[in-house]
Amino acid sequence: MHLVCVTGPPAVGKMTVGRAVCDLTGFRLFHNHMSIEPLLGVYDFGTPSFRRINALIRREVLAESVVADLPGLVFTFAIDLDHPDDLAHLRELIAPVERAGAPVDVVELYAPQHVRLAREGGPDRMEHKRSKRDVEWARAHVIELEARARFSTDPARDGERLLPGHRHLRLDNDHGDAGATAERIVAELGLPRL
Repeated sequence: MHLVCVTGPPAVGKMTVGRAVCDLTGFRLFHNHMSIEPLLGVYDFGTPSFRRINALIRREVLAESVVADLPGLVFTFAIDLDHPDDLAHLRELIAPVERAGAPVDVVELYAPQHVRLAREGGPDRMEHKRSKRDVEWARAHVIELEARARFSTDPARDGERLLPGHRHLRLDNDHGDAGATAERIVAELGLPRL
């Protein structure tokens, strides 16, 4: 199993690019809202219960992907790089993959905030992310989140890798061409093609 972790700020294109990578490779996609959306009917976002159950789902999906011997999994998420618990949680999530000796790569997408705000309300987000259907709220939420969290690395500040020991590919995704970004990921990471 090959794990490709796609990270970056809200609306940067993690799910869309992840899907395009899967189309090229036959990997499976586990985007962050696959665990978020079902929980929002029961728990408020960010509450202790929400965080606990969301983490449990993600941990089990990644661990079971190794057991199921999937060819590969693209996992999307956003973490606050200034919050040590977020990075520790990511390390916990990928631990079963590492223990199995499977490759883990990190792809970090970035784009300016105005580009990402314009993506709110797009068909992909509307279809797969119920919580984003109130576009004005979604845009305000992006601004609010970024006022208190840092979702993109700064190579001068953070070094070149989010997870030491694993490849880290940092790509500008402001062009909105998920296919082109996916092609670059597959080529630069040497992922198998269908």
